Amino acid sequence: MIGIYGGTFDPVHYGHLRAALEVREALELRELRFLPCRQPPHRPPPVADAQTRLRMLEIALADADGGVTLDTRELDRNGPSYMVDTLSSIRKEIGDEPLCLILGLDAFLALPAWHRWRRLFSLAHIVVLQRPDYDIEYAEDLEHCVEERQVADPAQLAAQPEGMIYFLEVTQLAIASTSIRRMLREGRSAKYLLPDAVLELIHRESVYAK
Repeated sequence: MIGIYGGTFDPVHYGHLRAALEVREALELRELRFLPCRQPPHRPPPVADAQTRLRMLEIALADADGGVTLDTRELDRNGPSYMVDTLSSIRKEIGDEPLCLILGLDAFLALPAWHRWRRLFSLAHIVVLQRPDYDIEYAEDLEHCVEERQVADPAQLAAQPEGMIYFLEVTQLAIASTSIRRMLREGRSAKYLLPDAVLELIHRESVYAK
């Protein structure tokens, strides 16, 4: 089973890295792919350019084992990064192997605004990183999908290629890329929020100085 963990990673931080580790262990993924986004369709463009964000990810994942990889197909493709196109291309490559799209809860709740969002369920399972004791309010269409597709046992994800929704509680580190960028602009330290080697690159190249 393969997991896809997308985002702008602007910059990558320990919240991303810890969640990815816990998902991989909980679901016994054969491979977990970090998928940096070139241009999210429904958000402002990333502050750091694509190559800088890729280098930060490469540094952050330098000591990861072989089951954690980088997938650069969205960076290599021009225009907005539509997940439905990305998953379609991955599905063509992997055949019928189970595929999981990993989303934070906020991203999942916004799913009805995504391009061709219903098509996602014919391409992958969706694994939602859930906050403990969080009161969820769904849009009506999404609520129907949850009622039809939610499973309680992660083993069910491995039994078919796509189509299920699974909620997974992970350690929620209150770290946000937005906050890190603000700290750096204000001249404050972001140490212990992201890997030292990533922070060194940011300082050396003044990535978020303005």
